Amino acid sequence: MKIKPLADRVLVLPAPAEEKTIGGIIIPDSAKEKPLKGKVIAIGNGTKDEEMVVKPDDTVLYGKYAGTEIELDGEKYLIMKQSDILAIL
Repeated sequence: MKIKPLADRVLVLPAPAEEKTIGGIIIPDSAKEKPLKGKVIAIGNGTKDEEMVVKPDDTVLYGKYAGTEIELDGEKYLIMKQSDILAIL
């Protein structure tokens, strides 16, 4: 990985948005919801006040407006603070 988050930041690869509903209805691109789940790719070293709890390859849940979206090698990632993560699955 070419990017290393600083301090208590986490690099997350969002899960792909749902293509179909449970009933089988195909969702168009304009109506897809932003995913709230993703896989941790890289973590920072933490701060003296906050140690890192998440680890690479953890699947996490995060808030709807958490993080900053970045694009690297054609892939979209989110960089967020560890405190923006709601749960580890």
